[in-house]
Amino acid sequence: VQLQASGGGLVQAGASLRLSCAASGRAFSSYPVAWFRQAPGKERELVATISPSGTGTYYADSVKGRFAISRENAKNTVYLQMNSLKPDDTAVYYCAATSGTWSSPNYRGQGTQVTVSS
Repeated sequence: VQLQASGGGLVQAGASLRLSCAASGRAFSSYPVAWFRQAPGKERELVATISPSGTGTYYADSVKGRFAISRENAKNTVYLQMNSLKPDDTAVYYCAATSGTWSSPNYRGQGTQVTVSS
């Protein structure tokens, strides 16, 4: 499975962005997918996860109520809708898929930069 994140950009606080994670590989729909982010000088943070069917989701407390993860398996794509963005959301965001644990995912895509100005 190959993953590619896109949709990042520079926005003002309070704005919205939607990130996309496009995958190749027929087995994509069988994997849970996660969005991670990493800001300079900070540890990697697990932002959100979604189950293979899309019915199960998880959000970090820092984004709960503002971000929404979804997937369209027919399009091999996972989305991260980010609303009410804050400067603290500034980071490189990337998607990952795994058959094991999120501490060491099997597959990880290149990231997309999200910058939120105050």
